[in-house]
Amino acid sequence: MINSLTYNGYTASISYNSDDEVFFGKVIGVNDLIVFEGTSVTELKNGFQEAIDDYLETCEAIGKSPDKTYKGSFNVRVPAGLHKKVATFASQHDVSLNDFVKSVLVYAMNHEEISGELLGKKFA
Repeated sequence: MINSLTYNGYTASISYNSDDEVFFGKVIGVNDLIVFEGTSVTELKNGFQEAIDDYLETCEAIGKSPDKTYKGSFNVRVPAGLHKKVATFASQHDVSLNDFVKSVLVYAMNHEEISGELLGKKFA
């Protein structure tokens, strides 16, 4: 189960603090820290929408891009044994390691329900 909200193209991760009995969220993929909270789901959703609207207005007023820029490259650390298996597999199929990883990521995003089940499992 994914604890998130989406509004106006923006997504936030959602958590619950049982000590304070409050839901809280953090917006993902923006240049600044945007957090919000609510004691009910309705309050939480309203807080999220207000936070996004306010952030977008502020960014427009100061001429700043609200969205985080992704350059398209990142480092992935894996166990040496997995690295060897993946590199061998890619080579056997005459593709670069980069193209193999890219195809696996595309597959994972096209099958999010399966990918979500795999999260947290260790791979050798």
